[in-house]
Amino acid sequence: MDTSNKDRICALLKSIETGDPGPVSVVNEARYIQHNPQTHEGSDGLAALFKRLSETSPRVNIVRAFEDGAFVFAHTEYDFARRNIGFEVFRFEDGQAVEHWDNIQKRLGPNGSGHSMVDGTAGVRDVEKTEENRVFVRAFVETALIAGDQSQIDACIDPAAFVEHSPRFSDDLTELRAAISDAGDVNYQRLHRVLAEGDFVLTVCEGELEGNHTSFYDLFRVSDGKIVEHWDTIESIAPRSEWKNDNGKF
Repeated sequence: MDTSNKDRICALLKSIETGDPGPVSVVNEARYIQHNPQTHEGSDGLAALFKRLSETSPRVNIVRAFEDGAFVFAHTEYDFARRNIGFEVFRFEDGQAVEHWDNIQKRLGPNGSGHSMVDGTAGVRDVEKTEENRVFVRAFVETALIAGDQSQIDACIDPAAFVEHSPRFSDDLTELRAAISDAGDVNYQRLHRVLAEGDFVLTVCEGELEGNHTSFYDLFRVSDGKIVEHWDTIESIAPRSEWKNDNGKF
């Protein structure tokens, strides 16, 4: 049986911990486009990153992983001297990964409802509803988070079932309303990408948090046409003068 791209990426990420060089072959290093502004472009950058991480006695926990056409995206927990939570996105061409994005933040929490940044539902369901859920979540992000239409929070989220994993909020939706209000500190400005498999949908947005240029990765779980669970990572984007490649965060 052929190994899926999702399984190959999981092996690649786990090799940061194990030191096994074999899984790196999934990456076409000659064509690899790196969108982490703090990582050098090309094979030297990837090799240097893995060498640096291996020296921290790293631990890698792949909590959730998904596949959407040419893309694989994973929700991960890292311990590289400190504990971080991340989303990793890879694009495939001709059987190899040729492009990579990520969004990583320090692990915080649990939040006010007692949920961590990674616990909760992990298995994919409702694969036949992938496109329906993609369209639904895209509309929610564009209307509620970017345009600020707070009526869409009530229309799109099931408050009786909703589980919030963001360390900034709890299951109480009044906190989300306050954060995205005109007086709030969260400002979503542009939606760059929507990836989905079954009931899980990941959105990649650009905006500001407390006035700082920020990347927002939000993972939603949809059930019966409503958002019932949410995870995120929020990462400040370094000034362009500090970038180690010219590909941009998005």
